[in-house]
Parts: sequence; structure tokens; C-alpha cells
Amino acid sequence: MNAVVVMGVAGCGKSSLGAALAKARGWAYIEGDAFHAPASIAKMRAGIALDDADRAGWLDELGRQLQQHPDGVVLACSALKRAYRERLRAARPDLGFVFIEISRELALARVAARAAQHLFPASLVDSQFAALESPLGEPGVLGVPADQAAEAQLQQALAWLAPNKENEHE
Repeated sequence: MNAVVVMGVAGCGKSSLGAALAKARGWAYIEGDAFHAPASIAKMRAGIALDDADRAGWLDELGRQLQQHPDGVVLACSALKRAYRERLRAARPDLGFVFIEISRELALARVAARAAQHLFPASLVDSQFAALESPLGEPGVLGVPADQAAEAQLQQALAWLAPNKENEHE
């Protein structure tokens, strides 16, 4: 597997883990939020949750972005619903998912703490949990706890990506 989506609700730490994982593997990194349409960004800033129609073009573009990096890529993307993950898998069949599991309380605290620097307001955290369809049990999915240290998350993801290659990431 040389393509991974680091996923979860807002505030779980997908951008941080995604960037660290891409760096550790020497892969390209894609920040999914950078590809939202201007209208979607305006909706989120106004505290309006995105719907499936808002996300359709975004997911298509993310699929194209994944295809542009055949030698390895990490995408940070919420990928909240199974249908969204299936669209991404259709674009990149070798795709795996690292799901960062987080409590509502911790997500709210993290999003509120970064509110000034981010397009996503804390008022939308509940909508993310409402939309979330856990990927646990789907093939090619690793779950990691959001309250685990960042380095431990990274090591867990690296070990999952290289199960038969001892010490590859050391």
C-alpha cells in the first residue's frame, strides 16, 4: 500500500499525522481542505455543514490528486461516510485509511482552540459526528486513538504500512 488517507472528524489531528506520515515515508502530502470550493469554504465559515452535493466535486478532485502520486501519497481528509471512502478507493484502489478516533469533547476543545486559524468553527463539530460512519471493519483501515501521543500514532501507522519490513522506519 502506497496511498493513505488520514481521516476523522474535525480536530482529530489528521493534518498533523498526515504530514508526519508523508514525511516519514518520503511520500507526497495532500491537505484535503485546500481543495474545497470557495462556496463550501464560505458555508463552513458561516457555520453551515456541508452536504453530499457540496462534497461531490471535492471528492472527485481529491481522487484526481491521489492518482497524480503513484509513488506514494498521504491525504488528510475527513472521509466521514463510507460512500466518500468508496469514491476515493475507486480513484486509487491501493488506498488505505488511518482513522483517528476522538471523543466529541476532545474534538470540540481542539477545534475551539484553533478557531482563529482554521476555516472550520466549533459549531460544526456535532454535524461531523452525525455524518460519521466509522470505517472500522472495512478492509485496509487502521484505527488510532486521538489522545495517543503524536509519535505513537505515527509509529503505529508506519508499522501498519510495513508489517513485514522490520525497522524500515527507524
